[in-house]
Amino acid sequence: MTLPRSVFAMSSRLALLLLLLLTGCATPRPAGTAAAPPLLTHGTAVGEVTDSTAVVWGRCDRAATLHVRLTDTERSVAEVVDPERDFTARLALDGLQPDMSYGYRAWCGDGSDADDGARGARAGQFRTAPARDASRALRIAFSGDLGGQNVCRDAAHGYPIFAIIAARRPDLFIALGDMIYGDDTCGAVGRYGNAQVAGPPPARTTSEYWAHWRYNRADAGQQALLATTPMAPVWDDHEIGNDAGPGDPRLAAARAAFLDYQPLRPPADAPTQLYRSQRWGRHLELFFLDLRQYRADNAAPDDAAAPKPLLGAAQVAWLIESMAASDATWKVLIASIPLAIPTGAATARDGVASGDSAGGFEGEIVALFRALQARGVRPPLWLTTDVHFATGFRHRPLPEHPEWVVQEVVTGPLNAGLFPQRQLDPTFQPERTFFWGPKTADAVTSFDEAVGWFNFGMLEILASGRLSIVVINGTGQTVYRTSMRPDAPPAAAR
Repeated sequence: MTLPRSVFAMSSRLALLLLLLLTGCATPRPAGTAAAPPLLTHGTAVGEVTDSTAVVWGRCDRAATLHVRLTDTERSVAEVVDPERDFTARLALDGLQPDMSYGYRAWCGDGSDADDGARGARAGQFRTAPARDASRALRIAFSGDLGGQNVCRDAAHGYPIFAIIAARRPDLFIALGDMIYGDDTCGAVGRYGNAQVAGPPPARTTSEYWAHWRYNRADAGQQALLATTPMAPVWDDHEIGNDAGPGDPRLAAARAAFLDYQPLRPPADAPTQLYRSQRWGRHLELFFLDLRQYRADNAAPDDAAAPKPLLGAAQVAWLIESMAASDATWKVLIASIPLAIPTGAATARDGVASGDSAGGFEGEIVALFRALQARGVRPPLWLTTDVHFATGFRHRPLPEHPEWVVQEVVTGPLNAGLFPQRQLDPTFQPERTFFWGPKTADAVTSFDEAVGWFNFGMLEILASGRLSIVVINGTGQTVYRTSMRPDAPPAAAR
């Protein structure tokens, strides 16, 4: 599958044009005048979007004050940035109106002057979520795996897929994990022979992880997408290291860097808690899982009598109560690992599936599904990434309730190595719905060809509640689509 260079030219032009329109231009200072003011370095990002709140993230190039001003209301917030957080800040906006489009300008200054006229201000926009009882059509994009296996920022075109995502005009982009490869590096020549922007070496300290976040966030296409589309991040192992869990000595440093580079607002009494939910109108509630901080060691056996933790007791209890209390039409679990595809080593599974070993984390997930079914919760959707090809399944995880069907959609990579595999674990009785990936990893020989296999997913929900799952490749081609009616049994998806 060789793609025309016009695809790259189109995506690069779209990203650059959008970035230039949003950024504006600072007027150069004549020689001999005062030093240039501090500047934003990596665009902006908006997250934690609800029907009344949002968080704006930005980074200055030095110690300064980050300002954000809503353009229509002239309301502004500001925070001093310092080297302790790599000059980043997360500014909370409260008291917003539901389903309202907001424009903003962000800039770095000295804290005493709120005039952004010549300070390299960046413009952005976002729309708040609809009220919880409002029926509005929604478009939610999701994918992960960015810049791994030496498949990184192309020297001429960056990460082309972000312009393709932006062209779909989603209400939200879910970054499903592995949005950096902190344990990897990017060479000047990529896996597929193309020239790349070289990246930092593997990380162990917070400052080294910051360098990986700066590398990926420097991409013009990603900056353009995040300037116009709210994001919702989760983390996975490569934000830390391959197959990492709580015992990894890098976890605390990696977590600090992750939080510094996300538009998140964890609870004040739990500043490292990453699991949470977001309501998007009458029809959708998203439940974001943290599958790294609370898991047992991958090599530990999964005893049916005492299942080893993946989410951990507190997160499981929160999830059951929150999903049982939700009256949203569709409840979606945002996870960073798949259910049916064995990952990790045969003696130390990293994903849910055991793959005919004593490992995996199936016991806790079966117990979770059984508890949800007992509470009358409609089977959730499980959206994930991690395995570097796209596929989908219908699972019947509870033999005593074969009508309780969990849909799983696996997407990615956004831009990383391609590693298709057909092996499945039978525990949840998976029925494959589609497969999108090359025949083998070695079958892809150029970056042009790889772009055609890169992919992301979209949830498209109509005001009536009908839901479609769409998978789109790196050239904008729809490679899979299925739909579900809110009044239809889960197994009746077509």
